[in-house]
Amino acid sequence: MKNTVSVLLVAGIVLLLNVLSKQLFFRVDLTEGKQYTLSNATKDILRNLEDPVTVKAYFSEDLPANIAKTRRDFQDMLVEYASISKGFVDYEFVNPNGDPVIEQEAQQNGIQPLTIMMREKDQAKQQRAFLGAIVKVGEAQEVIPVIQPGGAMEYPLTTSIKKLTALDKPSIALLQGHGEPAMQELSQAAQQLSILYNVELVDLKTSPSIDARFKTAAMIRPTDTLRADAFGKLNDFLGRGGHLFVAFDRVTGDLSNASGSASDIGLHGWLASKGINVDDSFVTDASCGNVTVQQRSGFLTFNNQISFPYLPIVKQYPEHPITEGLEQVVLEFASPIAFTGDSSFLFTPIVTSSEKAGTVKAPTYFDIQKEWTDLDFPQKNVVMGAIVEGNFGAQLGKLIVVSDGSFPISGQRGQNPDNVSLMVNSIDWLSDDTGLIELRTKGVSSRPIEDLEDGRRSFLKYVNFLLPIALILIYGFFRNQRSKNLRLQRMQERWV
Repeated sequence: MKNTVSVLLVAGIVLLLNVLSKQLFFRVDLTEGKQYTLSNATKDILRNLEDPVTVKAYFSEDLPANIAKTRRDFQDMLVEYASISKGFVDYEFVNPNGDPVIEQEAQQNGIQPLTIMMREKDQAKQQRAFLGAIVKVGEAQEVIPVIQPGGAMEYPLTTSIKKLTALDKPSIALLQGHGEPAMQELSQAAQQLSILYNVELVDLKTSPSIDARFKTAAMIRPTDTLRADAFGKLNDFLGRGGHLFVAFDRVTGDLSNASGSASDIGLHGWLASKGINVDDSFVTDASCGNVTVQQRSGFLTFNNQISFPYLPIVKQYPEHPITEGLEQVVLEFASPIAFTGDSSFLFTPIVTSSEKAGTVKAPTYFDIQKEWTDLDFPQKNVVMGAIVEGNFGAQLGKLIVVSDGSFPISGQRGQNPDNVSLMVNSIDWLSDDTGLIELRTKGVSSRPIEDLEDGRRSFLKYVNFLLPIALILIYGFFRNQRSKNLRLQRMQERWV
């Protein structure tokens, strides 16, 4: 009877804990970037939902462990979404591989299968896998074609919900009229921005002004000279509290004739009046990209990749929401930026060179065969992108300048994902008050052990190998001591 009561009591406690766990969801997040902790922006959106949200996740089963973990993480996230939204978020998981009808449904909704390499019984084989989801609010829906393993899960899910539930999206002005790239050339950035904003082309030449409905405007790689009327419109926009993002070329490089020269479209003079000096020099960096050079050896001609310091690769950033989570931005013929304004303005660098950098005045000749040494890089943390905040007129305005106009353009070096993220994050920071910017690059960071110093790499390897053995030995030692003490106590006459 006593055992029966104990079993029933334990069963009741387990049942109660299961019921409470559905209402009180929590977990401890010990990851470096708080990968499993929802942001305040997501929580605010979920708590203010007025319409039910349904998430249908198409996930294959029997996948490799690293891919299967993605499914578990996504499901845990949906459990937390449902809990915080007080039931406004509902979800289900289906396996398309087990049903041709569901597989066809997934593909019709824009979720295509991926081919995953697997090893089974010492044999390599391919498997079709679905890792996507559909987010629905009423009749409207958004597709997440692929939930990347180790990628930023929270951003696509939250932004899909935000897009479906937002009544009015703010507008972003993409300025045209001075040789700027068309929308197609900025397709990746425009696609990401369109989730939360209406991106509109505005011809600065023909428009009487930048309309008041635009909180943020962007000017990307203008190549034609700007006149006084264009600068007047930009001044009016900043003066009334507008926010402006500018990416332009102060210098240009031509690899076909190995020469670099200064570019003067008038924009650097206007920026100088705002306290931003963009020098007509090239930033060189020991951390740099490569160029392909043809070399001959006898009768043979072959291509060789060589480091080219005029293509800085930015891997470390000042702490700022715009650069949070970025790992590598590739710039092309960038120029140094310096602040010459007064203390009433706040100057914040966001893109800087490495600890080994230098500058070369334009015009210059690119010596492809040059052997670069540390003496060629006497500077450090040379600024190539910065924010200036202050009263440019009647109200507080914000201005972001990057001294490379090509970095976010699709099809060039700007196709690097972090290049696009840098532009989109900048415009998000200028425009968005929700805090979703912090989620765009939130994911599992790459930390290859090969990049560590030899001493630290060896230390980590030995710790990973020896620590489990040491813990087992310590546990065995204390367990043996405890058993020995217990035996001695039992041998004493007082033991009962």
